[in-house]
Amino acid sequence: MTEKKVDKKIIMIAEDDAFISDIYGVKLKGAGYDVILADNGRDAIDKLESGVHPNILLLDIVMPYMDGFDVLEAMKNREEWSKIPVVLLTNLSQKEDVDRGISLGAKDYLIKSHFTPTEVLTKVEKYII
Repeated sequence: MTEKKVDKKIIMIAEDDAFISDIYGVKLKGAGYDVILADNGRDAIDKLESGVHPNILLLDIVMPYMDGFDVLEAMKNREEWSKIPVVLLTNLSQKEDVDRGISLGAKDYLIKSHFTPTEVLTKVEKYII
């Protein structure tokens, strides 16, 4: 009997805080996902340009080199990236930031302190392609 290989879905986490990346990475790996970490926005874009095609991107906004809004802009302007769902996971909670993130194409805007890793997993499962 041959085993059917099931491709795992890939989640990219773009987050400059290693502790936070680790928390979400452990949670998502435990749920059966492959996780790719990017430690800033430029790193996320570099990984996309190298051919990584995640099924969803969890994206912080405040990061060095390239912030999350710039990453969203770049993704929106590249056809091959524009269909990747993005969930912003940030500490910025101003209405203007939320509105900007959604207008740039984010599927959801989560404020880190308001969501547990389990709740973030639930959101990921809602939007992942």
